[in-house]
Amino acid sequence: MRPSSAALIVLIPCLALAFGDKKDDRKFDPGPASSYATRQTNDHVTVAAVPFTSDDQVRAAFGKHNPNQYGILPVLVIVQNDLDEPLRLSALQAQFIHADGRHIESIPPADVPSISAREPKEGPGAPGPRLPIPLPKHKNPLSGWEIEGRSFTAQMLPPHESAQGFFYFQTRLLPGAGIYLTGMQGARTGKGIIYFEIPLEAPASR
Repeated sequence: MRPSSAALIVLIPCLALAFGDKKDDRKFDPGPASSYATRQTNDHVTVAAVPFTSDDQVRAAFGKHNPNQYGILPVLVIVQNDLDEPLRLSALQAQFIHADGRHIESIPPADVPSISAREPKEGPGAPGPRLPIPLPKHKNPLSGWEIEGRSFTAQMLPPHESAQGFFYFQTRLLPGAGIYLTGMQGARTGKGIIYFEIPLEAPASR
């Protein structure tokens, strides 16, 4: 065998590993927190909260896996740290607030695939909360890497940088809903950042 042929045989598998399956590298860039109307700034920290309900939104983030169809609302949270110190996010907690004041805890991303809706999607969002139903992994429509891969996992946020990811709630989006975030603190000073309560509807323009 000629040296050039041997080199080609070795090179082809390497190229396949480098360029073969790029689905995990699909870019998702939602932009800065300041670009969204549903945002709030406290103590030099800006947080945007964006419910993903439309087909275009969901496809950009999750591809063919649509959590809304199974009673799960994904909410994108973007944190912009404009402090001069790192921001500790390891204790960050998110709750969904209904218009009547009820709070719903977020679902751990690893638990999302075990939750299924018993009714089809109707309009924006999905049916209300239902009990988790374990499904075989090979039949589970929410077992794609995107659910955990796109979740909010930042533990520490450097000064003047941002972090983003999804929180998941077993509910549907209705008028008057919001997101309640607590648990941020300055990494050096230990000072807690005041809570964020962000409406999920943009304020009406005057």
